[in-house]
Amino acid sequence: MTVQDVDRVSFVQEWEEWHRQKEAVLAGPHGFLAITGLHWLSDEPTRFEDAPGAWSSTADGVVVALDEGEEVTVDGQTVRGRHDFGVLAERASVYVGWGDAVIEVAKRGGHDIVRPRHPGNALRTAFTGTPAYAPDARWVLSGRFLPFDTPRPVTVGAAVEGLEHVYDSPGQVEFELEGTAHRLTAFNGGTPGALMVLFTDKTSGVTTYAANRSLLIPAPDAEGRVTVDFNRAANLPCAYTDLATCPLPPAENRLPVGIETGEKIPLERGGRP
Repeated sequence: MTVQDVDRVSFVQEWEEWHRQKEAVLAGPHGFLAITGLHWLSDEPTRFEDAPGAWSSTADGVVVALDEGEEVTVDGQTVRGRHDFGVLAERASVYVGWGDAVIEVAKRGGHDIVRPRHPGNALRTAFTGTPAYAPDARWVLSGRFLPFDTPRPVTVGAAVEGLEHVYDSPGQVEFELEGTAHRLTAFNGGTPGALMVLFTDKTSGVTTYAANRSLLIPAPDAEGRVTVDFNRAANLPCAYTDLATCPLPPAENRLPVGIETGEKIPLERGGRP
């Protein structure tokens, strides 16, 4: 076996492990496929069939009023009666235990929501995996990070009509594909210095999910160089369920080329294996 063959095997194995881990989170007992409802709270206490208590959004934050015989766990402590969650930060979530379910209490686009997650949800129990292009090293591109002088707030749409998200962008990622330079507005990734881009391309709505895909990019090196591995272009939760509030890409992140790699349209949305 040649060095090139060994590198190819390692490359595929690393991609398969990445994909396996991503699928495990998505389809975990309380992952996004377990969500049974997306409930928008108002100042009127309201009960939902998939969660205990009456929920409301007040000037002092989210409140739940539990009836006699109802109880939940918050931070490992049993709670009965009334519980005040306080004012949640944008994109923050609190997870409340209720039997084998978890009730997510969150703020999205400036609105308080309750999103129950039940392990027995049919979307989760029927899940068999997400189709994807075979990993191909030619989609691993060298690029560079072009930082802004100061982070810029960028407003984007959402999978939920009428909702908007605002993210701070630290800069743009530039790369070359087939002799043409492209730039994508980047947001902060999940680890220090890492970047995340949302994009669409010519495959969107054809072989890949129409609204968006996301790509995590490791932190730039000291010279600003980055590796853009489109093999790891991933679906967001809205690709599987309407009970997600995922952001849409900025207008400038609509690539005029086909990125024929990464995850495809989920089977749950009519995709093909």
